[in-house]
Amino acid sequence: MPELPEVETIKEQLSAIIKGLTITDVTIYLEKVIAAPAPADFRRLIRGRKILGVRRRGKFLLFTLGGGYLLVVHLRISGQLVYETEKGQLTRHTHLVFHLDRGRLRLTDLRQFSRVWLLPLTAQSQFKELAELGPEPLSDAFTREYFFAELKQSRRQIKPFLLDQRVVAGIGNIYADEALFAAGIHPARRAGELSTSEGEALFTAVRAVLRQGVAHRGTSIRDYVDATGTQGSHQHFLQVHNRAGKPCPRCGTKIEKIKIGGRGTYFCPYCQPL
Repeated sequence: MPELPEVETIKEQLSAIIKGLTITDVTIYLEKVIAAPAPADFRRLIRGRKILGVRRRGKFLLFTLGGGYLLVVHLRISGQLVYETEKGQLTRHTHLVFHLDRGRLRLTDLRQFSRVWLLPLTAQSQFKELAELGPEPLSDAFTREYFFAELKQSRRQIKPFLLDQRVVAGIGNIYADEALFAAGIHPARRAGELSTSEGEALFTAVRAVLRQGVAHRGTSIRDYVDATGTQGSHQHFLQVHNRAGKPCPRCGTKIEKIKIGGRGTYFCPYCQPL
């Protein structure tokens, strides 16, 4: 968390709220969240820059700034990026505040894993974290032909395969579980052993569950809130994720939880046979 639907929600909201505003200053409360450049240089370089646009790539937020700079934000597990008009007391665990000419944007993270980069636009293609990302699953670049070819050449279990950002960008633990359930595929199956019909079902399921997540403004199980500080609602529509011991919505069998690749994984043993 946050995954593609959550970051897409934040991107859409911030694009409508802060596009055209100027970053007048930045207050850094926890220096380690600034991955590059050094915190003092970060503050010096970002002050006075206008926000020209907001984009998303995988789980990254990309802010195009005036003067040829790009601000990159990754919220990792528990990060929150919230716009506020009032300048009252800050929320606990606030590590970074972008002061705007109207309001402020605060980065809050209980676990302190969020990271921020500021780099010249000309260096974007050399930025490893972005350069290695696979295609966007809701874009035309994510084709059946591409997905089937990646499946066939992989010996990994299908759950870690879906979580590999080099294969497809933006899928995380929640939506991998949901897509595998929708496709009727056990998360421990080997990617390269899926049949053509299973690959087709999974391709369709990945896109469907991500679109549903976006429509519901993301999933709030623990820390996620959108750019206005409001929880998403997709947690009310989850079929298997975070539902261990509860009945499967299809067959009534109890949902099970196992560990795959070190990640908690939820599935229905009847609807998703191994």
